[in-house]
This record gives sequence, C-alpha cells and structure tokens, in this order.
Amino acid sequence: MRWHEFQAACPDLATLATERFTRDELVLLGTNRPNGWPRISPCELDITAGQLFLGMMWQSWKARDLLRDPRISVHSLPPGKDNAAGDLKLYGRAVDVSDPDQRTAFLKAIKERIDWAPKEPYNLFALDVEHGGYIRFGDGMITTWTWDPTAGLVKEQQPDPND
Repeated sequence: MRWHEFQAACPDLATLATERFTRDELVLLGTNRPNGWPRISPCELDITAGQLFLGMMWQSWKARDLLRDPRISVHSLPPGKDNAAGDLKLYGRAVDVSDPDQRTAFLKAIKERIDWAPKEPYNLFALDVEHGGYIRFGDGMITTWTWDPTAGLVKEQQPDPND
C-alpha cells in the first residue's frame, strides 16, 4: 500500500516513521544485488503527495537493484550504539515513478528541504509498504511493534533479560 494508505491503516507506526525519517532526512536502504547478496545503502527520502519517495542517481547500483527486483527494506538511522530511539523498519516494494505530477511533487519537496533538486535523468521510486516493525531496548524493557495488513498493529512489551 502506498504511503497515504499506510498512514490510514497504521497511524502509530506511520507517524513514528514520518517523524524519524523527516528528522534524519536519510535512511538505510536494503536491496538485492544481482548475485542475491544484500546491498545496504544510505538514501535520502521525501514524504509528500501521499508518497514516500526515494530519489536516486540515474542508474546507480541501488536503482538498478530495484528496477530488477523491487523488494526493499527501509531502516531508520541509529543515532549511536545505544540507540535509545529504537529501530524502525519498513518492508515492501519500490515502484518506479514515471508520472509527471508525482515527479514534480518530489522535485518541489526536495527543493524545499535542501534548496536543490536533481536534473533529469534520475531514478525515483515510491515505497509500497507491505509490513513494518519497531523495536526499542531501554528502561529494562524490550518494546516491539509489528504491523501487517492482516493482523494490524501488535504492540508488545516484555522485560529485557539482559538488563
């Protein structure tokens, strides 16, 4: 489901993701290389026009990965080894964006955010979210949230056996 649909289906996780991703302006992106090995790459993102957009240099390795195999993971940036804010992960598929209106919305958002916008050609993808999760260790507890469209959002908290 596109970002605006995910926001409606799981506002708690979507709000947390929007806050983290907007603040950091960067995520770690997991793609699949041609040989099957994973590729982890930093990637800027913009949330606008009901979409979570991932802009990339034209024909970059990660863009070619997604054009070949759209499965993707999007991971929040950990601020340090203690990561008190927790890890947020979204899984889904990258959709190649060719619609001129969507591309214009992305260009407007990135120009507003960093006073720069890419020139054609560049690759642009929107995230279709299939499931997601959040985990945080702290205060002697392990907090987990898991979401998928069938089960919805499940929030759990348990004592941390290592604390």
